Amino acid sequence: MEFYKLDNPSDIQNTLKLFQSIGSDETGCKIISKKAKSHLLFIKNIHVGAANILKQDALSIGADLLVPIGVIVARKKYVDVILVGTSKHFETLARKELAQPFGLKILAHELKSFVNTPYYPTKIMGIINANDDSFFGNSRFKGSDAIEKIEAMIEDGANIIDVGGVSTRPGSDAVDEEEELSRLKPICDLIKEKKLYEKTLFSIDSYTPSVIEYALKSGFTIVNDITGLENDEVAKITAAYDATIVIMHMQGSPKDMQNNPSYEDVMVDVDSFFKRRIQKAKEFGIDKIILDVGIGFGKTLEHNLILLKNMEHFNHFGYEVLIGASRKSLIEKVIPKTPTQERLPATLAIHLDSVRKGASIVRCHDVKEHYQAIKMQKAIDNI
Repeated sequence: MEFYKLDNPSDIQNTLKLFQSIGSDETGCKIISKKAKSHLLFIKNIHVGAANILKQDALSIGADLLVPIGVIVARKKYVDVILVGTSKHFETLARKELAQPFGLKILAHELKSFVNTPYYPTKIMGIINANDDSFFGNSRFKGSDAIEKIEAMIEDGANIIDVGGVSTRPGSDAVDEEEELSRLKPICDLIKEKKLYEKTLFSIDSYTPSVIEYALKSGFTIVNDITGLENDEVAKITAAYDATIVIMHMQGSPKDMQNNPSYEDVMVDVDSFFKRRIQKAKEFGIDKIILDVGIGFGKTLEHNLILLKNMEHFNHFGYEVLIGASRKSLIEKVIPKTPTQERLPATLAIHLDSVRKGASIVRCHDVKEHYQAIKMQKAIDNI
């Protein structure tokens, strides 16, 4: 008899593939796969009565709930707890808690969303900046030069090209509508003329309604809105063209977002923001949604690292998650004296980790390098 420890796949597809490799029954593989995936769910401000009920229910099925000292005697009315269990445990608890008091019915519905998350293939989004002040100079292009770069990115493996005319780096100034459109119009016109939208998807990185509409008329199908659908006009235009919206979280504006950003709990605040803006999107008739936690947009290094470490959490919404940390300044805060030109290795580390945690769209400056890295990781994961 020989044995060795297996890697626990991060997604259900590879878990099933692993189980089926020994010739097991498909139905049995599906059942066991739910027992193989473990979860740690942090629950804030739960009623102490609910915590005690959930603790007993979790123990009764083989899961557990970590609670603060004093919960059994209700020392505090509301507490923070950590639920530990497998996907199977979460499914069982979701059914059990539907009949329980103290808000556990709400928790029951939430538990289901952490178990049945859809799978999305990984896509690479290349960056084209039609301005003179984006933080990474190698991403700045104009007119025909931009088209040459776009065609090269497509050849290198880009699934989406994100085109923007305004820098959103920390401290950057806003640009008026006419200037933004004048920067983007030549690129949009050439994309339309050459029918490049038949070769890949195009995203417009803007929150200006007239610019967004011009791009959508030119063959773009994605609106990358750093304000997270703040403007109703953007919502109306996106819906009218049946486009996909990228809802990004940002605290403040690019001009002031890094002036002492603070959160009570960055995970809770970003999650709550997504809930509100997803609801707004649906109210305007937008069905195709992508979520972006906004790394570097109104966050300290600690905030960014917390979001990256817990990226898998945001899969519970059921939408694609975009990660965009390409060459950003958080890298230099971790690795001092690392200029923008030298941040590719750290960028790849961040993005590959996020892909393993469920992010399906990687927004980056270096398409060829990301294509190779992701392709290699997928080969290892899928063996």
